[in-house]
Amino acid sequence: MSTALPPLAAIRVFEAVARHLSFTRAAAELGMTQAAVSYQIKLLEERFGGPLFLRKPRQIELSAAGQRLAPAITDAFALMAEAYAAARGGIEGVLTVCAKVSFATSWLARHIGAFQLAHPALAVRIDATDRAIDFTREETDLAIFFGTGDWPGLQAHRLLAGDYTPMLSRDLVARLGPHYTPADLLRIPLLDPGDYWWREWFKAAGVNYEMPKLVYNLSSQAVINAAAKAGQGAAILSTALYDDDLAAGRLIQPFDLVMPSDRAFHLVYPETRRNQPKIRAFRDWILAELASG
Repeated sequence: MSTALPPLAAIRVFEAVARHLSFTRAAAELGMTQAAVSYQIKLLEERFGGPLFLRKPRQIELSAAGQRLAPAITDAFALMAEAYAAARGGIEGVLTVCAKVSFATSWLARHIGAFQLAHPALAVRIDATDRAIDFTREETDLAIFFGTGDWPGLQAHRLLAGDYTPMLSRDLVARLGPHYTPADLLRIPLLDPGDYWWREWFKAAGVNYEMPKLVYNLSSQAVINAAAKAGQGAAILSTALYDDDLAAGRLIQPFDLVMPSDRAFHLVYPETRRNQPKIRAFRDWILAELASG
């Protein structure tokens, strides 16, 4: 069985179709007709010896073989493009970072300017989102996940701990009185009261807390943080994300009790992309920035 590579043109067409899951959109991107795209895929599948796509009435899907092949092909093209840019004298292009909304609006928004100044030819695009990211289907270079750091196929670097504690506005602290205790928090509104972090924190503080049966959810720490600063209630938040609000007095941490978490914010990217110049540049920058305090 020959191990020779198929024609580069066919591989390029496969990468575009796999990324878009559409012959039409791939043809528009490549400046080809849809018939030409279909022909290149047909040639590639004949060379491969099996289907790379599953044709359905109104859509296509990658076959099992196509799913194995697509990420490596996409990474290979990205690596070639970045190697070319680096050989011309610098890292350039677009770097897309998908980050949890809370991380993007707090830490990353306050620091990304330093990275942009260090790499002026690299345009940074930040997608603040809490949805799941699929590196095989999306044009995403890196992401910020919150979890234990165990994501198969992804390289993960721990960034910030997920330790948490209550925070509230100065006006709400005044409402608690001069000698408040953890139990006094139950006298004011709790933001996102169904969050299990509240249950765990109150338990550690020796307070009996029954989570309400009907609760509202504010969707992200970023929204909860904004509501807390507006005096709408007490929030339970990650201390590492909102240390600037505490330092500036926009929020008050009323108790020393901080709960440790087995989850943390991580920088993640596919293991196959670890040597891409723009990924190395961002990884090295963010780890150094956090290490410097």
